[in-house]
Amino acid sequence: MTSRERIKSVINREPADRIPMHDTPWTSTVERWRREGLPEDQSPAQFFGWDSWARIGSDLSPRYEAGVVEETDEYIIEKSPWGETARRWKHRASVPEFLDFRIKDRDSWAEAKERMDLSEDRVNWAALEQGYPKWIEQGSFIEYSIWGPGYDVWGNRVVGTERFLMALVTDPEWCREMQIFAAERAVYFGEMILERGYDFDGIRIPDDLGYRNGLLISPKAFDECIRPAHEILCDWANSRGKICWLHSCGNVMALIPRFLEIGWHVLNPLEIKAGMDPLGLKQEHPELTLEGGIDVRTMLDLDDMRRELEAKLPVLMEGGGYIFHSDHSVPDNVSFDNYCKLMEIVREIGRY
Repeated sequence: MTSRERIKSVINREPADRIPMHDTPWTSTVERWRREGLPEDQSPAQFFGWDSWARIGSDLSPRYEAGVVEETDEYIIEKSPWGETARRWKHRASVPEFLDFRIKDRDSWAEAKERMDLSEDRVNWAALEQGYPKWIEQGSFIEYSIWGPGYDVWGNRVVGTERFLMALVTDPEWCREMQIFAAERAVYFGEMILERGYDFDGIRIPDDLGYRNGLLISPKAFDECIRPAHEILCDWANSRGKICWLHSCGNVMALIPRFLEIGWHVLNPLEIKAGMDPLGLKQEHPELTLEGGIDVRTMLDLDDMRRELEAKLPVLMEGGGYIFHSDHSVPDNVSFDNYCKLMEIVREIGRY
């Protein structure tokens, strides 16, 4: 089977040869693996035989001037087209340190909206024209990857976490307006991509709504301000027969029923250390396809790792609806040798 056939079959609960496999090691993890034997001329996906994903994107940003503000041996401070200024560390794996934002209130948002036009060059047509035939030939699962709508991107990278959280209470209309605006533009460019003959199998958004002990925002705030954007995206994608894929870190158990009502089909990454329960979800919500849920902490010890995989994979893969992935990203304390053994076990157990 091709990756596209395998992934769609598993999601649709149709026969497949094995579970789809995919993972996300940190850059520092890949650097370690190369020192320990990962060939320089192969990516982890190529070496481990992960299934092939291809992503089509569109630029929804206000297109502020981007560039380097400061650079040292330890870090680089950059401005992005979204307007945030962030420090990124060179020798450690972490999220950026966000320092400043261009969008801070309704006035600066009004100015940003004027910059978020509907010009055709917000899709990289040259790259799409070059890559698309190869993706089709390879049998890749092609997704429209949407960066913009949702609490995660808006709160962390557009207006700032504290400012957005306060606005959810003091000015929910503004929060909802920004979310709907971004979602409608994502749909606009998605339609443009389809009309130009570049079909895709599904959509995906990143929207981290949880942390270690629960939700970052209340279900009420989600319903009032974030859910409308999710519904716009899923209503459109479902009307087009596309698979709807949600990445949401942390403990989002309280929102699972809402995710299903909205129309999401796949949930990633099922973070165990935050309290996610993939085995429970498999039983309670068998219609939801699960991607992830393999505790990266067990990858440090071969016995723990085997116990983790033997306890979860047979249950999760039964009847379809499961895609292998770690429960977040593979950290750089996981050795290349250990991960090689993990993939051997996944291939051993993960065949239908």
